[in-house]
Amino acid sequence: MKLPWKSNDASLAEDADTTVSDPADDDASTTTVDSKGTAYTPGKGRATPSRRDAQGRRRGPVAPPPTTRSEARARKKALKSSLSREEKRKISDDRRTQRTEQRERMMAGEERYLMPRDKGPVRRFARDIVDSRRNFAGLFMPFAIVLIVVMFVPSIAVYANFVLLVFVLFMAIDAVILGRLVNRRVRERYPDTDATQTGFRLGWYSFTRAMQLRMMRAPKPQVSPGDEV
Repeated sequence: MKLPWKSNDASLAEDADTTVSDPADDDASTTTVDSKGTAYTPGKGRATPSRRDAQGRRRGPVAPPPTTRSEARARKKALKSSLSREEKRKISDDRRTQRTEQRERMMAGEERYLMPRDKGPVRRFARDIVDSRRNFAGLFMPFAIVLIVVMFVPSIAVYANFVLLVFVLFMAIDAVILGRLVNRRVRERYPDTDATQTGFRLGWYSFTRAMQLRMMRAPKPQVSPGDEV
């Protein structure tokens, strides 16, 4: 509003002052007044992350994989030194639990957890044939223990070598019979089997399993002696 005693410039400056908002008023609008009249800034609605968590969420270039064993050991040592005792114990417990679970599944015969030599339907069928019969080679370990004891008795040790030769002869005969049986049954069940999976290799695999005590075989037997396979 222009007054008679004011100039045009003074009236224009006064109008400009009324149209410009004060920054302090804007800042005050972001605050909230509680029932007691105290101003405060409302919270963010979430907890402030710790320094370790904030650093863990940082994005950056991924380090290339180690090229040597010494470099891998150095990285593992550096990572282990940065962990607390509780974190190390938790990692160790997790690894122990994982190994135990993998071994249990391997002993149960799950294909995913088997060793490369035991994988495949042909090897599974060969194991079932071996486990379904009583093999002479299964007496090898008990016989070896008895033979060691006999060697300390001078009056009987003279005949130990002869008995050992006879036992090895019978075990060789049983190994040939078992190998031929397994290969014949595998070719009947799986006629399209590659020749590299049969023959001497399959026979030797069956013989080494037959030499083990039944309770020590891995994977565990899935059939009982005398069962039809």
